[in-house]
Amino acid sequence: MKKPPTERKIIHIDMDAFFASVEQRDHPELRGKPVAVGGSKMRGVVAAASYEARVFGVRSAMPSITAKRLCPHLIFVKHNFERYQEVSEQIRQIFLSYTDLVEPLSLDEAFLDVTEPKRGPASATLIAQAIRKEIQETTQLTASAGVSFNKFLAKVASDINKPNGMKVITREEAPAFLAALPVKDFHGVGKKTAARLEKMGFRTGADLVVLTELEIAQRFGKMGRRLYSIVHALDNRPVNPNRIRKSVGAERTYSDDVANRHEMRQKLDWLAEKVFSYLKEKNNFGRTITLKMKTPDFVTHTRSRSFAGEVRSLSDFKETAYQLLDENIEEVPVVRLLGLSVSNLEREGAGGVQLLLPFEEE
Repeated sequence: MKKPPTERKIIHIDMDAFFASVEQRDHPELRGKPVAVGGSKMRGVVAAASYEARVFGVRSAMPSITAKRLCPHLIFVKHNFERYQEVSEQIRQIFLSYTDLVEPLSLDEAFLDVTEPKRGPASATLIAQAIRKEIQETTQLTASAGVSFNKFLAKVASDINKPNGMKVITREEAPAFLAALPVKDFHGVGKKTAARLEKMGFRTGADLVVLTELEIAQRFGKMGRRLYSIVHALDNRPVNPNRIRKSVGAERTYSDDVANRHEMRQKLDWLAEKVFSYLKEKNNFGRTITLKMKTPDFVTHTRSRSFAGEVRSLSDFKETAYQLLDENIEEVPVVRLLGLSVSNLEREGAGGVQLLLPFEEE
C-alpha cells in the first residue's frame, strides 16, 4: 500500500506594526502614542501605523492628510529603511535556524515550512511559540503567527489574534472555519471581487462550498478555481524560498507638487539610480520600464515601454524614463508622486526583497 504523503506544517509569521514598532522601540518617547511612519502632516502617504494610531482608523497607504484628520494628535516620524532591513535580517536568521524553507513576503512577514525542522520540537505549534519568543528576546518586538497545513489557512490565522497572538487551524477544524469565513477575508480576493461575490449572495465560505468545481468555474472563471481550492482547503502551494519577484521599483511622494519638467527629470534621475543600483547589484535586469505619476488629486497614471532585450545601461534607463515623461507631461503637468519600476526581469526570482516603499522624499 502506498504511504500517504506527509501533511505539511506551515507557519505564517507577521510582525506587529513592524516599522512603527521599531520606531517606538528605538525612541521610548513614542511608546504608547499614535505614530505614523512616513508622510507628514499635510503630504505623503502613511507607510505604517502603530496600534495606538489604528484605533482612530489610521492605516498604511492612507494619505497623511486623511490620517491627521482622523487622529489630530498623530505623530509623524521619518522612516529609517536601513534600520528596518537590519531588524528584518535578524528575524530572518531566527527563521533559518529552524528551516531552510522560508518564503519572505516582505520585510515583516514570511511563510515557513517546518514539516521537517532543523531543530526544536516536531510540533509546528511549539515551533511557532519558540520563534515568537526568540524574536521578542532578540529584537524586543512582538510577532503574531498562524499555524496550519496550508499557506492560505496559515496566512488568515496569523491575523486573527493580532497583536502578539497565535492561531492554529487543524485539518479537522478547517471545514467549519472556512464555512464561517467571510469572503472579504479571503486572502488574495480583492475588494472589488469580494463586493461582487457578496452582491451575488456569496458572503461566506459556506455559500461557496455547495457549488461544484464546474459550477464555480462557470460563474467566476479563472477566479473560480482559486475560490474552489480555498473553501475546500486544497491550497497545495509549497513554501518557496526562491519566491518569484515580477518587478523592482521605487517611488516617492513629494512635499510640494512638482510642475516643472526639469525638476521632474531630476526626480526621475534619483529614482532611476536607486532602482538601477539594485538591479546591477543582483545582476538581474529587465525589459519593461514603467513610469508612475500621481496627480495632486490622487489620480494615478502609468506608462510603460518594453524592449526586445534587457535594459543594462543606466543612461538608457534614464532616457526611457525621460521619454515616457515627455510624452505624457501635457496630460499630467503636475505631480505629487513619481515612480519607476522594471519588470520582465531576466531572472524573475529575487526573493521577497522589498526595495523601496512610497515614503516621502526629503
